[in-house]
Amino acid sequence: MKQDMIVILDLGSEENTRLAREIRELGVYSEIYPHDITKEELTNLPNVKGIIINGGPNHIVDGVRIDVCEHVYEAGYPVMSVGHELAKCENAMDAWSDDKEERLNVLKNFVFDTCKAEANWNMKNFVADQIELVRKQVGDKKVLLALSGGVDSSVVAALLIKAIGKQLVCVHVNHGLMRKGESESVVEVFKNQLDANLIYVDASERFLGKLEGVADPEKKRKIIGAEFIRVFEEEARKLEGIDFLGQGTIYPDIVESGTKTAKMVKSHHNVGGLPEDLGFSLVEPLRMLFKDEVRACGLELGLPDEMVFRQPFPGPGLGVRCLGAITKERLEAVREADAILREEFHNAGLDKKVWQYFTVVPDFKSVGVRDNARCFEYPVIIRAVNTVDAMTATIEQIEWPVLMKITDRILKEVANVNRVCYDLSPKPTATIEWE
Repeated sequence: MKQDMIVILDLGSEENTRLAREIRELGVYSEIYPHDITKEELTNLPNVKGIIINGGPNHIVDGVRIDVCEHVYEAGYPVMSVGHELAKCENAMDAWSDDKEERLNVLKNFVFDTCKAEANWNMKNFVADQIELVRKQVGDKKVLLALSGGVDSSVVAALLIKAIGKQLVCVHVNHGLMRKGESESVVEVFKNQLDANLIYVDASERFLGKLEGVADPEKKRKIIGAEFIRVFEEEARKLEGIDFLGQGTIYPDIVESGTKTAKMVKSHHNVGGLPEDLGFSLVEPLRMLFKDEVRACGLELGLPDEMVFRQPFPGPGLGVRCLGAITKERLEAVREADAILREEFHNAGLDKKVWQYFTVVPDFKSVGVRDNARCFEYPVIIRAVNTVDAMTATIEQIEWPVLMKITDRILKEVANVNRVCYDLSPKPTATIEWE
């Protein structure tokens, strides 16, 4: 292993992600684990140089104040505690400073002086380490991966191809909720360019049938996720010799799906609900990376820019951007409007400047005028946000002429639409997606 590691134990802090990123800014790798990490789990972590017990307001779980186990102190690593009164270590602070420079000075002293860690965290070393770990985990067995074509699954696929080659089997399920040209792009890049073992499944009508009349966003996510699992299971059972399941899980997925000290924000579409009789073990090499780090990983792996910088896309696809009960009419409207938005952002040089941009079509209409006559049609809502870690997001201030051109094209080229709006809501209080 090429990277030293600082382990962060979550004792109810709301600053774990910030802490992890600031340690990585120093050039040292960091990972976040729950407070009750077992002795075996801790022992099996590679190149641990120190542990930070990170306390905070969410330290009561099921009516009990949480604490670390004794083996944390007995493991032989330097231990530092912040905001945790029950800590049994000399190096302890009441709270982190609000001043970043002060926090970094504290971290430098602990990470470099106390822990003797080396600044060897970079994407080249991360990729090398993950390839080594995957090969050790998988051996000569096969890995099955649901390849959506989004950044996360694409980077996982590229990393696994690099690690195990033809032992990886990719399955792309077109659920009818993909962006315009998305499935075609997946086939072109992975099957034709990267020579991956790729199975393509067109299940569009199947998914849309299951979603008919369903308006609640969480129900839609669960239906899409459950049906995806069923389709994926059917394909998996056709294959032989599969022991592992690859997933593009990243750290914001873990946080927003709920932890022991944080409530669920939203459920996530993955294939972790496959039947136990399939006997798959998970391979998740990106689970501790933030989105910007995933992109950096993709570039290190040699993926084309157009794939690495492809806009983040939720597992349920356009199903969460076609608000309310999905209809083919509104689904086509959001797909075509999204294609226009992406094209014009590319033309304006905004495609690499803005982290995520997309369109939404709600399930209500308003009166408009078209061809000198009254029309009753849908609005299109444009959303464009910037973020570093997907935990917070700010609104991109798009130049007026660009917005007007996009608006003009959508109103002229997209059927059943008579208004275009721009969403100015940051995260929080809004989420990045509309649901």
